[in-house]
Amino acid sequence: MASKPVTLQVQSRGKRIPKLPSEASTYLQGSGSDLYERISKATGVSVHRIRITNADDGKPVPNDKSITVASTGLQNGSTIQVKDLGPQIAWRTVFVIEYLGPLLIHPLFYYLRPYIYKGADAEPSLLQTASCITITLHFFKRELETLFVHRFSNATMPARNIFKNSFHYWVLAGLLIAYPSYSPTSATAAQADSLLLNVGLALFTFGELANLNTHLILRSLRSAGGTERGVPKGLGFGWVTCPNYLFESIAWLGILLINRSWATGVFIAVAVGQMAIWAKKKENRYRKELGSKYQKKRYSMIPGIW
Repeated sequence: MASKPVTLQVQSRGKRIPKLPSEASTYLQGSGSDLYERISKATGVSVHRIRITNADDGKPVPNDKSITVASTGLQNGSTIQVKDLGPQIAWRTVFVIEYLGPLLIHPLFYYLRPYIYKGADAEPSLLQTASCITITLHFFKRELETLFVHRFSNATMPARNIFKNSFHYWVLAGLLIAYPSYSPTSATAAQADSLLLNVGLALFTFGELANLNTHLILRSLRSAGGTERGVPKGLGFGWVTCPNYLFESIAWLGILLINRSWATGVFIAVAVGQMAIWAKKKENRYRKELGSKYQKKRYSMIPGIW
């Protein structure tokens, strides 16, 4: 016998939602995504713009096809709270905008050197050319991965956050590194040390290719539009939780050996610190969600250190 629908009491949380009904009908064995679709249809507000919370315990009801309404603790007569999160922007668009900054800024500073710096009439140095090429390739790869490789567990984020998120890339990876790097008086303008240059190029190449391999492995674990998590295996996953962050750090170490700028060191310190936090959270999430299927890692990002 098919299960009967139940009735949930509905309240606004925060900003009032004009067309929000006082009650909603759903099925306890229906998915969280189905409940979101019902509320979205009733209010005319995008499913990505609302958040539903169980009023009894304050926990969010996930917009997930694999999670039932009953598993969130809701039952007939329960109250849910619906919040309008405001204008949203797709995560894929967010990343495209973020990476576009340094992708444009470095070639502009490189080619417009005579108009930006005094005494920059001479040709750029080998290190300046190598810096521009490696940094541009790095962010071009990121753009391609955003468009064709990455699968996102969350479809959108609040549109107002795009400015905060872009600061890291447009300002730190873009302007902060570019301005001193292409100056005629910078360390990058000096004569290249062949050994350091070759080691830097080797680290950059290995880091980028290994990072891409990790992203392809992670992509294979999730279906298009899905939010499921699998147990990742492959190069680096036996060492740390997030080898993509490890290989990203190796690639940037290569860029630092080529670039030799203090600004690049500042960017790397900020980026590695942030990735270390994300990696630790990812390890905790794997342990919680994958349980006994997941082999716990002692180090989340850098073997022997973190």
